[in-house]
Amino acid sequence: MIWNPPAETMPRAELAALQLKRLQILIQRVYDRVPFYRQAFDGAGVRPEHVRSLDDLRRLPWTRKADLRDHYPFGLFAVPRDEVVRVHASTGTTGKPTVVGYTRGDLAVWAEVCARCLAASGGRPGDVFHNAYGYGLFTGGLGMHYGGELLGMTVVPVSGGNTERQLLLIQDFEPRVIACTPSYLLTLAEAARSRGLDPRRFSLRYAVLGAEPWTEEMRRQIERLLPVHAVNIYGLSEVIGPGVSNECVEAQRGSHIFEDHFIAEAVDPTSGDPVPPGEVGELTFTTLTKEALPVVRYRSGDLASLDPSPCPCGRTHVRMSLVVGRTDDMLIIRGINVFPSQVESVVVDFPELSPHYQLRVTRTRTLDELEVRVEAAPSYWADGDALDAREAEAAAVVARVTERLRGVTGLGMRVSIVPPGTLPRSEGGKLRRVVDDRAATAPPGS
Repeated sequence: MIWNPPAETMPRAELAALQLKRLQILIQRVYDRVPFYRQAFDGAGVRPEHVRSLDDLRRLPWTRKADLRDHYPFGLFAVPRDEVVRVHASTGTTGKPTVVGYTRGDLAVWAEVCARCLAASGGRPGDVFHNAYGYGLFTGGLGMHYGGELLGMTVVPVSGGNTERQLLLIQDFEPRVIACTPSYLLTLAEAARSRGLDPRRFSLRYAVLGAEPWTEEMRRQIERLLPVHAVNIYGLSEVIGPGVSNECVEAQRGSHIFEDHFIAEAVDPTSGDPVPPGEVGELTFTTLTKEALPVVRYRSGDLASLDPSPCPCGRTHVRMSLVVGRTDDMLIIRGINVFPSQVESVVVDFPELSPHYQLRVTRTRTLDELEVRVEAAPSYWADGDALDAREAEAAAVVARVTERLRGVTGLGMRVSIVPPGTLPRSEGGKLRRVVDDRAATAPPGS
């Protein structure tokens, strides 16, 4: 099912013409209404009339998360505050939150693109939709909620957390579609098994997963544990929230970016130069139809590649790969770049291990050290005593994992297998994979 065939299957030439028309309107609008953009464009020597083709987008300056924080709370809005009918905000863990606003028109666009996502994921009118993304200032829950209603689904607004209630509702309401983070879906499957339930017998058939980087190996793990097709949804609050792109269930090979609303670029994180199709770069987005908070060339920090090749589903919009990681999640250990997703791709391939892992960075004298802590799979080692009793077998697994990680990352790291239930679990939100203890472990004066 394609929710909006005229838009989603538009011929590329027609789509490019629509993008240019909307881009020109956008640039004139932000130049006239947002002092930040007027100053930035003037500083770059670019005026709205200079944007004559889509290639001219590259002449425009970047927008960064810091710009939203510097103009907190409403300084980048392009409409009077009384036209803003809702605001959302990031958690603000590194300072003031980034505040995003929505007009009624923005909310309609948001529902539209989220309906497209759910349809691409396998959702149909009348399906029960278990929405386990968080509600509140976080954009995830409400975006998917209104998309599901627009599609004609029966939405269960369960939000995140309270795993016991989640399992009860999944059994009793028999949803066909679930949306949550991939780590939380694994938490649900694990919790079901610990209670004597077989998650393979759940009514779920499609899982719409996002809000944190995950890997193809994680997808295979999820599809082994549950009777679902696991598809990726991508979005970010500064652009609109969930709904920027979504995989189609037919291919499950990259998320279609809804290019009638968003222009995506993949650029070298350092130079800002565009990278070729298929090569990983930092994603940047320009909103073509946002009214309250339009952004131009927003640096997302997410690393992925773009694929413009045709898709079996019939959608013509470019696809982006699963996010490799974030520029701010990248660890530099002894000069080598390491992403948590690289570690994940290794550990989930070992049947002796669970997909629950954590990276701990410490410092010995002047050298950074990376430890990978990963839980044993319950089917192999049910508890700590069993783990100790199979010390030789565990050591052999550690050696194989260590060697595989060295091959993938080029870095030697310490691997520790810990008993099941040792590491933190997702309760619906993003899971913290990295613990940086360098400050605590560095020698005094280093």
